[in-house]
Formats: sequence, structure tokens, C-alpha cells
Amino acid sequence: MPEIFFSLSRLFDWRSVVDIVLVAMIFYVLLRLFRGTQAIQLMRGILVIALVIAVVSQMTHLTAFNWLLRQSSLVVLVAIPVIFQPELRRALERVGRTAPLAIRRADSAGTQRLVNAVVLAVEHLSERKHGALIVFEGSTGLADVIDRGVPIHADVTTELITTIFFPNTALHDGAVIMQGSELVAAGCVLPLTQRALSDLAMGTRHRAAIGITEESDAMSVVVSEESGLISVARNGRILRLDSNRLRKLLSDYYRPQLA
Repeated sequence: MPEIFFSLSRLFDWRSVVDIVLVAMIFYVLLRLFRGTQAIQLMRGILVIALVIAVVSQMTHLTAFNWLLRQSSLVVLVAIPVIFQPELRRALERVGRTAPLAIRRADSAGTQRLVNAVVLAVEHLSERKHGALIVFEGSTGLADVIDRGVPIHADVTTELITTIFFPNTALHDGAVIMQGSELVAAGCVLPLTQRALSDLAMGTRHRAAIGITEESDAMSVVVSEESGLISVARNGRILRLDSNRLRKLLSDYYRPQLA
């Protein structure tokens, strides 16, 4: 056992510790900067693959494989800024601001008020057959979607939601984004799912509701303009339900936690 500790002490001096800490800090800062965007999963995947390739190349000493890695490193360095251009811009903007990067869901005190306001609004919209699409941000940030919408940044109220989705208003065709207990944006354009829907009565709103949940862990609520039926989409799946079931799903979804 002492021989093992002696060997490790020869391999790891203070420079090795500093080296490891600096690399870990760089990875941590990169993940924090990209937090709040849909690119975080892609960024994590790239880091994992890079670490695996680095370990394999160091342990196996494959000459041709290492040569290929060296030759392709420049291409990767050029490709990353192109792929992450919007996220890099947003990350640099964050560096220049003093606002915290962490986003929290609604706290326990505001959860019940938020759920009541949303459910009551959805009931009113359903009764009047006013189409609506409400997206609740999860741990995956929706900054890309929010930036393309109209900023609102207001407390969630039944009156605000029903007014936004009143027919023929400027914002009624887009989605609203909930971030914690705040309605942050309206008139947002969401990605549409490319999957064929079994229910032919589901239209563009339903495709958008499913699409955003395929790319993030968000939950979306749809009110059909034709039938007034209420649907909830999550993890790429959609189901129809009543307001009581919606209340329970929202209460579970908004349990206080760090985003």
C-alpha cells in the first residue's frame, strides 16, 4: 500500500492538481454559460465524446487514429463556433451582465396561485373555443424560443392569458412561455413535430406543442380552436384531459426545485 501512494505522489504533483482543476473549471464554466439554451444537451454530448476519445487515444497509442484526431481538430474548432453561434453570443452577453444564471421554478408559495390562474384561464378558453398554446419551461432553457417572441415579463393571471389568446389579437396565434411563476414571452414560434399524428383533428398548435417537448423537457398545454378540447404534451407525447387532471399535472410539474 505505501508503494502505491508513493507511485501516485510521483505522478501527481501540485502542477497536476492545478492542471486538473483548471480543466474542470473550464468545463464547468462552459456548461454554465450554455445553460438556458437547447444546445446544452449537444454541448454535454460533445464533452463526453471528447473525453472518451482522449482517454482511448492515450491508453491505446493507436498511430493512425491519433493522426486522424490531430488532423480533424482544426475542423472541429472551426465547426463549433458555427454550430453554437447563437448560444455563444448569448453566453458572452451573460458574461457582461450581473444577473444570476440560475433559473428557478415557482416557489411553493406561488405555485397554487399560478396553477389556479392557468387552469381557470384554460377553462375559459375551452368554453369559448379560443385556441391557445401555453409552454412551461423545465430544466432545459427555452431562451432561443423566448428571444423570437414578444417579451412580456409579467405575473401570471387568468386575465392576462385569456386576453393574449382572444381571437384576432396580435399575439393569439403564437405560444406563451412560462418561466417559473412569470409569463416571459408571447407570440413565440415553436418547432413543429415531423411525426404523423393519429388524431386528424389535431392541427398546427398540437404539432407545435409536441415539437417543443421533443427538443426539451418542457410541458405544453393546448386548447383546440375547433373543439375546445384541452390537451397536454410532454416528452413528445400528447393526451387529452379535463381541467381537474390538468391541475394535478401542473401541481406535480411545478414542485419547487432548481432549474
